Amino acid sequence: MKKFTLAEIAASCGGKYVGEEALKNTSITSVERDSRAVKDGSLFLAIKGERVDGHDFIEKCYDSGAVCAICEKAPENPKKPYILVDSTLNAVKDIAKAYREKFDIPVVGVSGSVGKTSTKEMLYAVLSQRFKTHKTQGNLNNELGVPLTILSMPEDTEAAVIEMGISDFGEMTRLARVAQPTICVLTIIGCCHLENLGDRDGVMKAKTEMFKYARDGAEFILNGDDDKLSTITDVSGKKPVFFGIDSKNDYYAENIENNGEGGVSCKLCFGDTKLDVIIPAIGTYMVSNALAAAAAGKLLGLSDKQIKNGVEAYKTVGSRANVINNGKIRIIDDCYNANPTSVKASLETLKNFRGRTVAVLGDMKELGTDELQLHFDTGAYAKQIGIDVVLAAGPLAKSLADGADGKWYETKEELIKALPEIIKEGDTVLVKASHSMQFEKIVEFLK
Repeated sequence: MKKFTLAEIAASCGGKYVGEEALKNTSITSVERDSRAVKDGSLFLAIKGERVDGHDFIEKCYDSGAVCAICEKAPENPKKPYILVDSTLNAVKDIAKAYREKFDIPVVGVSGSVGKTSTKEMLYAVLSQRFKTHKTQGNLNNELGVPLTILSMPEDTEAAVIEMGISDFGEMTRLARVAQPTICVLTIIGCCHLENLGDRDGVMKAKTEMFKYARDGAEFILNGDDDKLSTITDVSGKKPVFFGIDSKNDYYAENIENNGEGGVSCKLCFGDTKLDVIIPAIGTYMVSNALAAAAAGKLLGLSDKQIKNGVEAYKTVGSRANVINNGKIRIIDDCYNANPTSVKASLETLKNFRGRTVAVLGDMKELGTDELQLHFDTGAYAKQIGIDVVLAAGPLAKSLADGADGKWYETKEELIKALPEIIKEGDTVLVKASHSMQFEKIVEFLK
């Protein structure tokens, strides 16, 4: 990482440095929250969690090579310096903000109700054609994850793509203050986290908090097909760049063909350019993600060839529309998370596969007072587009099964027991639910 001294770190978070004065100019090599990841030169974040208190591991981290600890209470036997703060979680945001300001590079902030991770990966694939690009790893997109992502940027980083996830008002403001995006990308304003955000207008208000701490001169890339985002005509005196399937957008698509496992082919259109691409993914919604990445690429000076090569280099990550073929059935492992918008998109993807289509769906969490109706409507949509079999598990998913005229099971264990009698050779099976439902166990059974 770039040179970052203990003195700078203490000053950035308003912490009290305790230790030898001569060591204040020591530079750190990494920032770690997991004591097992500490190495020579690390700064250790002592965080008190629900089950484990990082303060109990400070001395072990010193022995493993940590040069300093950020902590809320002094270690009993401080062998090395420590920085005392009121809140380690708040301090790491201030520290990350200071580290971010050492970089004069494009930073793309990505958010939205659906498609944050797949859009982030598409942006990374495209920008990597020109820049040494840093990106969010795994699900590090919250108030701890975003700072850790920033603090893991190597010294030679030329561009960064930062995924920013929120569930309440104010969170995006705090994330944007750390990331200070030079390009803001918003995918879709959907029905998620409605327990806190109320309705889609609330979701829009919370997501667009990103704009507040965007760098001066920042660009804004928004989904023009979204009825909420399309109403934004000006951000800080700047006209947004709109992307979407519809030709009204600055970046739009033609000749879209979904070939299942063969990918999605289309023309990406912008200005006088029409790029023929094959997106190596199964969902038609990936076309919008590719358009967002094309818009960012053009703003950052990439050539049309670099954009095409980047789109076609896209790779699916984790349990997100990952196709598994075990020789008898195809499994669409999309069980990382779920809300009505993302489930409907996944059902549309499922419909493109040959043979019998089976949707194995579970509870969608944090949908607020209308949660049962939203589940019912999602099930009704599956029936409307002709999904052959809908199986649902979980208390909320009973309404989904009712809407689909499908089969409902109280628990995923009961559903798993029933699968051998239901699934047939040649089926394509979509598995999707909120992460807390642990539907990855169903995927493992099907495999």
